[in-house]
Amino acid sequence: MATRLRDERDGTAVASDTAALGSKAVLEVAERLHGMEPEWVVFFREVLGVDGIVRRTFRDPAALTRFECTPEYARIRELLDDLRTRQNVRPAERETQRVVTVRMPRSLHETLKAEAEEMRVSINTLCISKLLRMLDEGDRRDLTIGPKEGTGADL
Repeated sequence: MATRLRDERDGTAVASDTAALGSKAVLEVAERLHGMEPEWVVFFREVLGVDGIVRRTFRDPAALTRFECTPEYARIRELLDDLRTRQNVRPAERETQRVVTVRMPRSLHETLKAEAEEMRVSINTLCISKLLRMLDEGDRRDLTIGPKEGTGADL
């Protein structure tokens, strides 16, 4: 009944409580899945992917953005990083691989190649790590979907 009264007086208070409960519930699911030690890509798909629990719980873009600023989201990213570092890079049995071709200047390719060699990882692994880091930092909000005007290039 207290929640109902707060709802009648201030709808945002209930929304805030609901978001906090949702954050905790999503983290609990992620921690249970992490405990099963799945492939990192399976964890990503089930928790952070397009149809994962995070996007099913936080359907509104503003709510998703707020969640991504929480300690629960930071912990989920730590769980993902833990799985990635513990597992050999190999295709997950339950997830098909996709190939993306990226055109880049030779100098950038040589820089990535050198960095990958220094880290003793493949360029593919390095690029996936950098892409996940960029997405985690919230830069995806600034990306546009579709061809850039005047270039004909697809993102």
